[in-house]
Amino acid sequence: MKSAVQIAPKPLFLGAMIAFAVWLGWAPPQALSLEQGRILGIVLVTLTLWSTALVPGYLASLIFFTALLMPGLATPAVVFSGFTSTASWLIISGFVIGEAISGSGLAARLARGMAPALTGSYARLLSGLMLLAMALGFVMPSSMGRAVVLVPIGMALADRAGFARGSRGRIGIAVVLATGCNLPSCAILPSNLPNMVLTGAADTILGVQLGYFEYLALHYPVLGLVKAALIVALTLRLFPATASAPALAPADEASAGATPTETRAQIRVALVLLVTLALWMTDRLHGINAAWVGMGAAILLLLPGVGVVAPPAFRQAVDFGMLLFVAGALALGAVVQGSGLGAVVGAALQSVLPLEPGQDFLNYMSLAGMAILTAMLTTNPGVPAVLTPLAPDLAQASGFGIEAVLMTQVLGFSTLFFAYQVAPLVVAMQLSGERLSHLARLILPLGLITVVILLPLDFLWWRLLGWL
Repeated sequence: MKSAVQIAPKPLFLGAMIAFAVWLGWAPPQALSLEQGRILGIVLVTLTLWSTALVPGYLASLIFFTALLMPGLATPAVVFSGFTSTASWLIISGFVIGEAISGSGLAARLARGMAPALTGSYARLLSGLMLLAMALGFVMPSSMGRAVVLVPIGMALADRAGFARGSRGRIGIAVVLATGCNLPSCAILPSNLPNMVLTGAADTILGVQLGYFEYLALHYPVLGLVKAALIVALTLRLFPATASAPALAPADEASAGATPTETRAQIRVALVLLVTLALWMTDRLHGINAAWVGMGAAILLLLPGVGVVAPPAFRQAVDFGMLLFVAGALALGAVVQGSGLGAVVGAALQSVLPLEPGQDFLNYMSLAGMAILTAMLTTNPGVPAVLTPLAPDLAQASGFGIEAVLMTQVLGFSTLFFAYQVAPLVVAMQLSGERLSHLARLILPLGLITVVILLPLDFLWWRLLGWL
């Protein structure tokens, strides 16, 4: 009886959501068309399946695809848009690059070089990896790319610290790298996908150009530096561990040795990685998307006689179930936007927000809450697409400038409550070999602390800078 009580809430919640979805599809609210009501019901059931993990993520995505296609609620081009997204191909190339870094022994070699500076203690190791991820955020315009480079190195450092797979220390390293490669860089203008969507939408729709340094100065102190420190502190609390003695000792020369063949393979991987990093860092000069750069690197690493990833290793490294899950998350945002649901939801939120000129803190928190809720429904890259067209009306209702209203979107897409909102976090955990559920243990309290403490603190910073 006790176990039944423990497992009942999730199925009951799913059942209630399915009943609500049926009602939406049968008698939608006046603001929604019949088609939009049905799509919204399917979206809500899919989000429930992802957030409760009652079924594997890839199965939830397949249910989502089929539920839309069978009744003709969306075209295959929209439903499968996640597979044509550059993010999906960056994921595939990321799996290959990650396998090459690990399988060639390059990750272990780099870990040996970094170990003296990072493995003095577990806290130093987590802090050092966070700082590396943050530094890479300034030079690499892809959170997925940052995860691909750093996660294999972090796992090699975990091995040196004596953290076996599934141990709290190894999980802590995985969640710090997953979040560190993404969340602090939300405060750096060209470093994450939502940032770039916001920049493009603001310029295209409103003619507003966001400056790099004003964006950095407004967001990085709290959403970058303070949030990064909070992530490390929470990880130390949730996943406490102690590095074993061998990690603090000098590297054993015998174990550090590599055969000439292994050394040559590591050199080839290092050269490919350096060229890839250089192209990623200079994307504004050559204009080649990070995904296509990654695909080029993956091809080189897979080529017989040149690469180091053999067909069996490729099949083992690329998790197609994870790819289905991510493609579903990307498609969900496209379906919501393409059906007009995003605009309806945004307008509905706008109508109930207590916006009033002169009530700066209430307006600030209301707009932040609007962005957070939109991110839950459309995933984080969908926030700018949904909310940017509403910015003039929101500015008039709140008394804020249009740029200030646009900047509140960053508060939303940098605040997470569910892993499905950000595909790179999911992929980073997959690369680490640790379960995604461990990440949920961190991001839920992190999201709550962000809303309760960091957003009010950020409000004071905005006011100090004269934005409000």
